[in-house]
Amino acid sequence: QVQLVESGGGLVQAGGSLRLSCAASGRTFSSVTMGWFRQASEKDRAFVATMSWSGLTYYTESVKGRFAISRDNAKNLVYLQMNSLKPEDTAVYYCAAAPRFSTRLDEYTYWGQGTQVTVSS
Repeated sequence: QVQLVESGGGLVQAGGSLRLSCAASGRTFSSVTMGWFRQASEKDRAFVATMSWSGLTYYTESVKGRFAISRDNAKNLVYLQMNSLKPEDTAVYYCAAAPRFSTRLDEYTYWGQGTQVTVSS
């Protein structure tokens, strides 16, 4: 099993930056794909970024060039660096783990509790 705890959310002005962290427990962390999803108010949860155990990454189009996912397998941590934030990035951000590389929400087995990111205009 993998347990996930996010941190790093908060309130930031448009154009600012935040770095989200996700601490994972479980001995299988280094072999799983880690992803970030977000859910804005009254919207469905949506894919943001993912990174395989080997370093392969993929981003949703709206965050390409602004967000960067990374992971430290030795420390069981995954990060989401968010730059040039926009009000439309406001959402609860979740990290999640999947057994294989995927952008599909339903393929992610383990989820954190989420952390709120609010971007003011």
